[in-house]
Amino acid sequence: MTPTQTSDPATGPAVRETGAPLAAGAERPALDAETEEFAQQIADQVASFLLALRAVSQEPDAGRTISLLLLEISQVLLAGARLGAQRDFTPIAEYQPDVGPEADLDEMRLRLAELLGGLDTYAFVFDPYVPEVVEGQLSDDLTSIASDLENGLRHYRAGNVEEALWWWQFSYVSSWGNLAGAALNALLSVVAHDRLDVDLDLDADQVAAADEMLADEMRGGRATTPR
Repeated sequence: MTPTQTSDPATGPAVRETGAPLAAGAERPALDAETEEFAQQIADQVASFLLALRAVSQEPDAGRTISLLLLEISQVLLAGARLGAQRDFTPIAEYQPDVGPEADLDEMRLRLAELLGGLDTYAFVFDPYVPEVVEGQLSDDLTSIASDLENGLRHYRAGNVEEALWWWQFSYVSSWGNLAGAALNALLSVVAHDRLDVDLDLDADQVAAADEMLADEMRGGRATTPR
């Protein structure tokens, strides 16, 4: 069984495990129409992000990678902010319904790492109130975000709407929201370096990689601009 951490302010951390799927005909609590519509909107945004991230990883033009990732992460963070503004969703059972194996995202992770090159490794502060600089890889963090979102989407598509909402909300607050914010900041720093000539604390290889990718993008844009 796969343990899943939960947290209760009154009792402290707890563990939910993946169990058997809900039996056919088992009763699920009825959700109001507004919550159903909200869940559909979040599911659509999640599915769109996952498709787009896979497409970006297969992008032949490395120069477009930064701009496309910046766009997609911004959009999925909007979904996260909406989840954070909602009531606390509650799982309906002690165990997570079993919705099958996780998607294999390792190939996508490796392609992203190759595309990002010297920009893949970056530093960020995970908790600004406990300021400790952490080093990570954009390719790893983007894949972790995708894994969290994909897990919730499998619950949603299996009909476990409340479980999907709980997981998306919980993992946004505890994991992928922070990673997405850090990745967004890193990508924005690359764009700022190009557009505003800001001095960044990057080594020479990272600066050269950023300049090359953004130059490729600008050349591609000029090539397709109608006269």
